[in-house]
Amino acid sequence: MPRQQIQEALALKHEDHFRSAYLKPALARGVIEMTLPDKPRSSNQRYRLTTLGQRWLEAHPGTGTG
Repeated sequence: MPRQQIQEALALKHEDHFRSAYLKPALARGVIEMTLPDKPRSSNQRYRLTTLGQRWLEAHPGTGTG
């Protein structure tokens, strides 16, 4: 899922705030991962849940954006 789509799903408007408060911490904790880790600013960059992220969602039903 692209950053913009995640940001819109969370109803967050400011890209810098989203990156620093949500995206970077989720990456650091290993909850999500980049599909193109060597190109973090690529327009083709997408993010996906890791196994840890999937387990967290299973343990916290009703907290996903879907």
